[in-house]
Amino acid sequence: MSQDTTARLCITCPDRPGIVAAVTGFLFSHGANITQLDQHSTDPEGGEFLMRLEFQTPKLDMELASLREAFQREVGERFEMRWRINQAAWRRRVMLFASGHDHCLLELLWRWASGELPCEVTGVCSNHPTLREPVERFGVPYHYVPVGDGGMPEAEERLLEHAAGCDMLVLARYMRILGRSFIERLGAPIINIHHSFLPAFAGADPYRQAFERGVKIIGATAHYVTEELDAGPIIHQDTAQVTHRHSVEDLKDVGRDLERQVLARSVRWHLEDRIIRHGNKTVVF
Repeated sequence: MSQDTTARLCITCPDRPGIVAAVTGFLFSHGANITQLDQHSTDPEGGEFLMRLEFQTPKLDMELASLREAFQREVGERFEMRWRINQAAWRRRVMLFASGHDHCLLELLWRWASGELPCEVTGVCSNHPTLREPVERFGVPYHYVPVGDGGMPEAEERLLEHAAGCDMLVLARYMRILGRSFIERLGAPIINIHHSFLPAFAGADPYRQAFERGVKIIGATAHYVTEELDAGPIIHQDTAQVTHRHSVEDLKDVGRDLERQVLARSVRWHLEDRIIRHGNKTVVF
């Protein structure tokens, strides 16, 4: 099925009878062909209902903008829905931030260049100058934004200038904490990769924390960024077995592969509208 003819509807609302019938009946009445549907209820008695569906648009009896208006009027208001309809062909503008480590950044750029990530990468910002050459080989603008004497508030002003208008920000091992003002002013979702299996070993140097604790499993966690450090809604996690023979450097080597895969999957799921935030959790369809 062509991305040009596919649209996606994501819904969150109080659970009650008739939601699926109302949604599918509305789409059928306007000529849409539903090709995929997933749903979840947190509790059928007073819980939240979440749904993601894909439908084909060639035979719609109105433009998609008019369909959105009609959906809100006929279905959304009646069921107190929070919802969105996006065209699958929409290419979000994505900005990437990174520091000195290149593995997550280059993984995302390679997947984007090979067509695996349906987006437009608008640029890379880093507080180190060292990644300019590999980034620019992908034809992507590179912005060196050091944290100087003015500290992060001054750097954040420059970062906001470079990220202005982006639909999504990805922190590909950006090792600086972004403040509340930055998050609010950016006005776009932010995905971060943390190099531990959260909530274990939040904060700085988690591999050393894991080594000192003697863990037998290490992990990586992709999550949305909130004001509270490393506490935003978790999107995806993965783990690997380790033993007493692993040094801190060994843990970092194992962890890099986890970080690459976990972050890339999470970014793709976001771009494909597979993630619905529910409080401080996510539902991933």
